[in-house]
Amino acid sequence: MTQQQQALILDFGGVISRTLFETHALSEAALGLPAGSLTWRGPFDPDNDPLWRAMQADEISERDYWRTRTREVAKLVGRDWTGMSDFVQAARGAAPGKVIRPEFLTTIKAVSDADIRLAILSNELDLFYGSDFRHKLPFLKQFDVIHDATYTEILKPDARAYTACLDDLGLTAGACVFVDDQARNIAGAEAVGLRTVHFDVQNPGASYAQTREMLGL
Repeated sequence: MTQQQQALILDFGGVISRTLFETHALSEAALGLPAGSLTWRGPFDPDNDPLWRAMQADEISERDYWRTRTREVAKLVGRDWTGMSDFVQAARGAAPGKVIRPEFLTTIKAVSDADIRLAILSNELDLFYGSDFRHKLPFLKQFDVIHDATYTEILKPDARAYTACLDDLGLTAGACVFVDDQARNIAGAEAVGLRTVHFDVQNPGASYAQTREMLGL
């Protein structure tokens, strides 16, 4: 297998950007909330986030989790938000570059220099971040494929999400490395033959090092 025949397929939230759990201080400042107002911590403190545990147990969907958090924060700030993108844009819209993982930027430079193709496979890129968000992130121009279930309505871990992305890339599953922070999405990727990295949001450097190693970088 040559490097030209490979692709790196990344989830967006959690993998490319720091999670909302990690950036409570930035969100509170942007929204005019007192420090410590946002207490849910998801994977960083699952014992104190029962809603997160329900999502991990497949009792609710990831979208359900964020709909609930959006309603809670909207109530705190006295706003009438209609969707997750309203929350994210209010919290991050002014300076989205601040929440992009530096390890990601280092990795995509190495990937691009090696002529390895790049793709994003997201369940809710524009749904959560809003389509205008893309224009504020110039690195997205380096991606050959952006597959967003906001429009397809085919969500990971449905096999069709992965195969559609592979079809767009024109590559086989074995030629690609897929990176995601959700175990269910990793399982779905492995079921269609993708090589995978289960991204650890608490140790992004190690996860990106593993990714580069799997691509031979």
